[in-house]
Amino acid sequence: MKKDTVVLAYSGGLDTSVMVKWLMEHKGVDVITATGDLGQKKELQGVQTKAYATGAVKVYIKDLKDEFMKDYVFPSLKAGALYEQTYPMATSLGRPLLAKMLVDIARKEGATYVAHGCTGKGNDQVRFEVSVAALAPELKVLAPLREWEFKSREEEIAYARKNNITVAATVANPYSIDENLWGTAIECGVIEDPMIEPPADAYQRTVAPELAPDKPEYVEIEFANGVPVGIGGTRLDPVSLVFTLNDIAGAHGVGRIDLMENRLVGIKSREIYEAPAATVLHFAHLELERLTLDRSVFHMKNQIAAQYADLVYDGLWFSPLKSAFDAFVDETQKTVTGTVIVKLFKGGIAIAGRKSVFSLYNTNLATYTSEDTFDHKASEGFIKIFGLPVKTYHHVQQTVAAEAREEKEQQSVLQGVPVP
Repeated sequence: MKKDTVVLAYSGGLDTSVMVKWLMEHKGVDVITATGDLGQKKELQGVQTKAYATGAVKVYIKDLKDEFMKDYVFPSLKAGALYEQTYPMATSLGRPLLAKMLVDIARKEGATYVAHGCTGKGNDQVRFEVSVAALAPELKVLAPLREWEFKSREEEIAYARKNNITVAATVANPYSIDENLWGTAIECGVIEDPMIEPPADAYQRTVAPELAPDKPEYVEIEFANGVPVGIGGTRLDPVSLVFTLNDIAGAHGVGRIDLMENRLVGIKSREIYEAPAATVLHFAHLELERLTLDRSVFHMKNQIAAQYADLVYDGLWFSPLKSAFDAFVDETQKTVTGTVIVKLFKGGIAIAGRKSVFSLYNTNLATYTSEDTFDHKASEGFIKIFGLPVKTYHHVQQTVAAEAREEKEQQSVLQGVPVP
């Protein structure tokens, strides 16, 4: 009798390495591993050999970097989506694409199940399963971490050793690391204590700010319709651009994020992120929007950005609301074209210049020199009309209050009681 097949989202880390063997033993299935190359480096080393050695019957490794940048990262960048105004959501953005990869491979292989290595109290389980439900409602999802016997990463490490499964995690260095081109997420170990500063060995791709160069570096970034297209006057494809900017900004200690985060499942977690390119690009993109967007559009887009970030973080990438948001965002980005210069120094980022053919900044209107062309006299009438609702409201309130005092005084006189 032919066994059922499960397509496992496989990173080669501790959880998914143990999971191949566990699924075979406890579910009696053949395991096909599926690894998406989203720009991670260390995790891809030897992943095919490791998967086969652990018991996988087939191994897929898909280069998804270009699709990741164009169809997931850059739409989020255009939206200005930062979860809780801070996190550029590298992990969140990768999950719907990896779910799509699982669905494509499962259909090709005639698999019954797909599986992921997400914890039962994390956000990623939602992102994977909601995405799979949207793309292939007929597929069943297995989530071993929600049901297996291991209560800690230390127990998983012991199981791996017992079954000759090679893993990078150790009891002394138990970090859980998720990396892609847009950023790195680090958790577990001493990081779980919010009063402990992250150890130096937790960081993977940024220099400690105090060890960064003593001289600032200026970086010129070119945008077209809200999308970065070049650095320092050189046009680059999306993947090359982000790789390059990761190296430049990471060398200056830019992009370290220590976040007390509100998870979708209702708990708070302490997360460490490294996102050099994402940090710089979100900063530069916003500065260009300040220059090119109408005031009312800019303010509305900031509101949409927060909602967009919540939607992505919550795993609703394939929802109709996200499609509607994208339509609004794309309309706003038609004028977000130009150049931004940022200064990187000791972990910090500052604006050093910006220009655009769509700039709404008019020097003659803004200046306080003799070149000023603003009609100052027009402000008097504008202020009268603009402030009329407030003036009317307070006039009514004061009139009512005065009438009430007068009535009280009259009552006091009639009753022979002194008015206080």
